[in-house]
Amino acid sequence: MLTLDKFEEASKVVSQVTLPTPLIYSEYLSKKYDNEVYLKPENMQRTGAYKVRGAYYKISTLSDEQRKKGLITASAGNHAQGVAFAAQKFGVKAVIVMPTTTPLIKVNRTKAFGAEVILHGDVFDESAAYAQQLVEEKGYTYIPPFDDLAVATGQGTIAMEVFKEQPLLDYILVPVGGGGLATGVATFSKLFRPETKVVGVEPSGANCLQVSLQKGSVTTLPTVNTIADGTAVKTPGKEIFPYLQTNLDDVVTVDDDEIIGSFLDMVENHKMIAEGSGLLTVAALSRLKCKGKKIVCVISGGNMDVITMSSIIQQGLIFRDRIFTVSVLLPDKPGELASVSNTIARVQGNVIKLEHNQFVTTNRNAAVELRITLEAFGTEHKRQIMDALEREGYRPRIVQTSL
Repeated sequence: MLTLDKFEEASKVVSQVTLPTPLIYSEYLSKKYDNEVYLKPENMQRTGAYKVRGAYYKISTLSDEQRKKGLITASAGNHAQGVAFAAQKFGVKAVIVMPTTTPLIKVNRTKAFGAEVILHGDVFDESAAYAQQLVEEKGYTYIPPFDDLAVATGQGTIAMEVFKEQPLLDYILVPVGGGGLATGVATFSKLFRPETKVVGVEPSGANCLQVSLQKGSVTTLPTVNTIADGTAVKTPGKEIFPYLQTNLDDVVTVDDDEIIGSFLDMVENHKMIAEGSGLLTVAALSRLKCKGKKIVCVISGGNMDVITMSSIIQQGLIFRDRIFTVSVLLPDKPGELASVSNTIARVQGNVIKLEHNQFVTTNRNAAVELRITLEAFGTEHKRQIMDALEREGYRPRIVQTSL
């Protein structure tokens, strides 16, 4: 199945429904990491993610009888939309089993393509088990989200497009959940240009492929814990695992904090929204020990609800010392608040919120607590604000920030 001819066939099929996602040169990331960095923005793809490629190609390979039975799959969201969209194009029924933790935007968009959505289980693996149960009960045709050679071939069309634009690539970084995308991209890359290194990137809280490769066999994690819900998978695909063993040059992991930082980088420097799983490759740029190389980061999806987005932005600003809360003690008498405000203003700090606690001591005339949430330019500016308060005798103390 995974041959150059099959990838070419899949490319012709999926091009009927996919949108062009040409590479974007990132001047910011290139300067930051001293490499030539490009983004493959599959977050701009139809349905908001690359998954439509594998889903549509897989369904195109089915017989009319298989399609008429109705299609079913399990997904944390992006594959769900891909299957729902493809099923709508083929005019057949689609049932999607999604984890109960799936962001609302992904649930609603899946329904908008005419699919029946069933919320079941806390993680993908539990949803997949229930979908298989429904296959036995109802006779549906199952469309695997990743553990299928046809699906992986469809996903590999991404690599074909990448090499058409940048044929002499040094690295492709690809997100890994169950491994379907990585299988397609890595296998095509090794067939087309073996010199290009393909690096899979997992969240550290869901590194099922890394553990499996270390042990030499498919391994199931006891739990997963990551903000990258699209890659919160306990077990990599068994059918595709040999291809991953053979064709991936490395697998690295990144922490949720790094994903959050990458979200800010993308929003501020590219005005682009990418979900946690899609940002894995950007976060992993710091893991590469190279300079002057051509690198493509596959941004796999951009389906994120606004509540999650708000939370990530807040946490990102806190991590980068652009928002912080400081506690100071001051006498409870007129003019003290103005004095503190003037001290902060002189060093260009911006006050976001004030909390005044008169009961921090039994003698409020001696001291009351003022908690000030501030906006700063970064770590150095935060230090300047703290130093200014210290010089005025306010004994500032950093406390946990919560907006």
